[in-house]
Amino acid sequence: MAGKSNWEVVTDHRCLLAEGPVWDDSGQRIFWVDILNGEIHFFYPHNNEHITFELGKMIGAIALRKSSGLVAALENGFATIDLTERSFAFVSDVENDLPGNRFNDGKCDAAGRFWAGTMSISNVQHAGSLYVLEKDFTVQTKITGVTCSNGLAWSLDNKTLYYIDTPTGKVVAYDYDMASGNISNRSVVVSIPAEEGYPDGMTIDSEGMLWIALWNGWKVARYNPSSGKKLYQILLPVSQVSSCVFGGGSMDDLYITSAKTGLSEYDLKEQQLAGALFVIKDCGFKGIEAFKFNG
Repeated sequence: MAGKSNWEVVTDHRCLLAEGPVWDDSGQRIFWVDILNGEIHFFYPHNNEHITFELGKMIGAIALRKSSGLVAALENGFATIDLTERSFAFVSDVENDLPGNRFNDGKCDAAGRFWAGTMSISNVQHAGSLYVLEKDFTVQTKITGVTCSNGLAWSLDNKTLYYIDTPTGKVVAYDYDMASGNISNRSVVVSIPAEEGYPDGMTIDSEGMLWIALWNGWKVARYNPSSGKKLYQILLPVSQVSSCVFGGGSMDDLYITSAKTGLSEYDLKEQQLAGALFVIKDCGFKGIEAFKFNG
């Protein structure tokens, strides 16, 4: 059950709220965001180069774009990101009328749509929604009444969407139609007791098992969505573990984000690595390449 704890710290930088790691296989680099500081980070493992792009506004999630650059869920809308010019362009102000909300986690599906959800900045319950940015930049609302929209993953056969609304402590599954993007038949596939932590970001491995970052749980854990059972866990030196993704040349390095927001002075002394990006190289499992936005 207990996994490798031979984690390494990727850079000296500490984010306030690191989230949304994405491995760029073609560029052999890892991206992640600092939501509250409005930063995109990327790091090249082959030469240890770390680059920061300051956006000047909160950013919930990013995904690779097939054409070039990134697509992003900013504070209350979708945007495209030009990494060469260090610029962004809004394509849809989804929740411009809801200034108390912000975007959180997001990910692309196999058809090239970008899914991302929102949450209340002041933790109002059921204030958020899950949206989809289509290839033509139109937006559809998929799920409403969400409190903290978080992890997303699709089964290896692309017939199931897995989704996390963090305070529920559950991973739910929907039947997923890749051609249309429609979801239906919600069911609970994993229930996580509060003492284990709260489910946050999520990824899937090459065997179809879910890896979930457990906020206030000091770990990431691997779950079987068919049985709901926890199979494996990796302990970390920080409490607020926020997300994870596989990367590296063989897709067997596990990158893990964390946060220091909200920690007391005492906690920060005890958790000096809070906000760091971690990697467990050659972790014993493999992931799959990230899907890219097709717009």
